[in-house]
Amino acid sequence: MPNGLADSLSPYLLQHAHNPVDWQPWGEAALARARAEQKPIFLSIGYSACHWCHVMERESFENQAVAEVLNAHFVSIKVDREERPDLDDLYMDAVQALTGRGGWPMSVWLTPDLEPFHAGTYFPPQSRGGMPGFLPLLTRIAQVWQEDRTGLVAQAASLAAELRRQAEVQAGAELPGWPVIETALAQLRKAFDGRWGGFGPAPKFPAHLAVELLLARGVPGDRALATRTLDAMWEGGMFDHLGGGFARYSVDGQWLVPHFEKMLYDNAQLASCYLTACQATGEPRYGQVARETLDYLLRDLRDPSGGFHASEDADSEGEEGRFYVFTPEDVHAALGFSDGERFCAAYGITEGGSFEHGRSVVHRFSAPAGAVLPEAEDRRLRERLRLWRDQRVRPAKDDKVLAAWNGLALTALARGFQVLGDLRYLEAAQACAGFLRRELWREGQLLRVWRRGAAHTPGFLEDLAAVADGLVDLYEADFNPAWLRWAGALAEDLLSQFQDPDGGGFHSTRAGAVDLLFRQKPGYDQALPSGNTLAARALLRLSRHLQREDFRAAAEGTLQSFGPLLTRAPRAFLGLLGVLDTVLRDPLEVTIAGAPSDPEVAELLREVHRRHLPGRVLSAAAEQGLPLHQGRGAQPGRVQAYVCRGRVCAAPVTGAAELAALLEAPPGAV
Repeated sequence: MPNGLADSLSPYLLQHAHNPVDWQPWGEAALARARAEQKPIFLSIGYSACHWCHVMERESFENQAVAEVLNAHFVSIKVDREERPDLDDLYMDAVQALTGRGGWPMSVWLTPDLEPFHAGTYFPPQSRGGMPGFLPLLTRIAQVWQEDRTGLVAQAASLAAELRRQAEVQAGAELPGWPVIETALAQLRKAFDGRWGGFGPAPKFPAHLAVELLLARGVPGDRALATRTLDAMWEGGMFDHLGGGFARYSVDGQWLVPHFEKMLYDNAQLASCYLTACQATGEPRYGQVARETLDYLLRDLRDPSGGFHASEDADSEGEEGRFYVFTPEDVHAALGFSDGERFCAAYGITEGGSFEHGRSVVHRFSAPAGAVLPEAEDRRLRERLRLWRDQRVRPAKDDKVLAAWNGLALTALARGFQVLGDLRYLEAAQACAGFLRRELWREGQLLRVWRRGAAHTPGFLEDLAAVADGLVDLYEADFNPAWLRWAGALAEDLLSQFQDPDGGGFHSTRAGAVDLLFRQKPGYDQALPSGNTLAARALLRLSRHLQREDFRAAAEGTLQSFGPLLTRAPRAFLGLLGVLDTVLRDPLEVTIAGAPSDPEVAELLREVHRRHLPGRVLSAAAEQGLPLHQGRGAQPGRVQAYVCRGRVCAAPVTGAAELAALLEAPPGAV
């Protein structure tokens, strides 16, 4: 018989809908029940693509004995962290405070007043390997709740007070300067793994924010750190050499064996990062990695309605990575013996294997020089093996659409069109933006979650900010002013509902949230840039496009708010440092007076798009309606480009060569 999750939209919650545990979704009904019955809450937070979430479900949540204890002594609430990132962030802080580490599945015990008193992550059903067993732990907590509830409640109140204290952001008195960026770069140089790339030991996560900052602000020698990291991530097993796209992280230090789940947010950000590297270095291979990653999004994550799904699982047929790994025999069956042998040599597929059960992860870096395949053959064999692999049981997909992650996809697709010139990416970005406007924009408010025609949950800071930022990128690709107008409306909602008017910066949740201990102000950049990073970036760019002083002040106020933390731990704020870099530069504005459909305009745009110009603002229009175009109307039969650096503008130019000369001029020369 299904439990209280049966009516959920989340694929993760629906996976638990037939557990014998009497699960409830987070909401007033479950919270009121805990208060009325004076039972502690067992809060379990995870997500659909989480491998260890599946393990704990099989071992414990499908276990009748475990269910009996939970149902008798607790109100059990299950949360999809991707639907409620505010709850996930808040209670992850509690897990880390109590245990010194975090992760998913997250297991937290709360008082009926939502204050945490015990926490952990994965628990086996019975004690083993030094880990406490889930069943005896539940029994002990239930016993203590009956015998010493006062003590547990006092302990929870003390922890909640400490979490509030730690979440406070003591605003700085002034905008940070260049030295904090230089400190972060020095720390990245020191942490760089000279052999395998990346910054630090295993497990290794995508390093897109570090690479972006190195390419934007580093000294010439820093480019080697960035390119080595990009090459290693691509050559190793974290990149899917058959289907494109990246797994979430590498479990080892050499990027060989991935944790196979694929997330939309990783792939959107990595596609953007490789596009930046293509511009910065002129190396076509980075454009090709971006292309294969974007093609993965279009082929495997795109919903027919235009949005993009959240993720693909690591597991299939009950095994992690089964869909992605091969034996030589598999490859021979797909490609024939001769082609199969060449492919195995080129992609590290051996009899001994590099993964479990003698199977190999497909990767490039162990191939001897003589085994590298010619480009055309390489592409042909990879596609043949991909089609053969597609006959396997595919990992499950979380097909919900999240606003913030789709905002990142907007950026990646729009920039993919700009750099690679592939119209498919622009059309996909336009369709995605149209989907978000149609399905998630309700009465002037952005919703976060959509699945199969139904939308819910008011958007969080990261949603409004990521979509606004993506809309700016889309405007700079097709120059439809409607995207800027919508981005401006989102920005105004940020200022009215999320901004901290006293300390600067932004809260993660809208004003008036009633089911949280307190509102947080997220600044640390993790797998996603923090909400404050996304907000500051979007507001700064919009301030320049729309000439909005309030947007500029809010962006710089965010940087000032986090200034002391930036100084204390700059590597934790690489995204905010990227925004700071843009603020401290002389702004570069390129305004083209001419119809975007004009071939001469397209030629000028290509000159801009092929260059790495950190922080540049780009606009094209024949009319003078937008602020950057006032006084710069198109002349009959004559397209003109205006380039301004800081407060100095060059005379307008008419040809691509003249524009190139202005763009290549050192700062201060215009």
